[in-house]
Amino acid sequence: MTDKKALKRESIIQAALQLFSSNGFHKTTIPDIAAKLGMSVGNLYNYFSSKDILAQEIIKYTSEVLGEKIREVNMLDVSAKEKIHKIVEIYFSMAQEKPEMIEYFLRVYLSNREVFSDGCEGMVCVSGFITEIMIFFDDAVSSGELRNQDFFSAFGLFMGYLGGMVFLKGEGVLPKDISYYIDDISRNIYYALKA
Repeated sequence: MTDKKALKRESIIQAALQLFSSNGFHKTTIPDIAAKLGMSVGNLYNYFSSKDILAQEIIKYTSEVLGEKIREVNMLDVSAKEKIHKIVEIYFSMAQEKPEMIEYFLRVYLSNREVFSDGCEGMVCVSGFITEIMIFFDDAVSSGELRNQDFFSAFGLFMGYLGGMVFLKGEGVLPKDISYYIDDISRNIYYALKA
């Protein structure tokens, strides 16, 4: 793929991500996305053959972005407790700086599973993020810092805290800025998972 085509593809993903996150998947149309970009609907279809395929590419894209940030944490020579803190910090920062990415995951991906059933079975489309979280858990269990348990139990606890707090932020319920809660949430996750 040429650089120009790759850049256009990414701009379509960014525009669709914003529209899907703010207006919802079903209310956003391909003509809406094309209009936001000032391009023709036909040209947009040259990049993505359907709205469902575009939605799947967006979840892969957001998973890769988040996965890359977790990969950087996994490479650090610090304790599991410090890594948890950094992961919470990354997730909450992303909720502040790129809320559409987290909103997309919570409000589009999790709420419209039928869109992702063909081509995104299981965790295929979120593997960039899931793989790095698995590596984090494997390393922390191997070092003896976290107790050995079923991955999905640990992952559910971790993501329950993160997703729940971001959801509360999105609903305007949190009395303080989400960054205020990083230390407490990190500590809660660590003590819930430690050996």
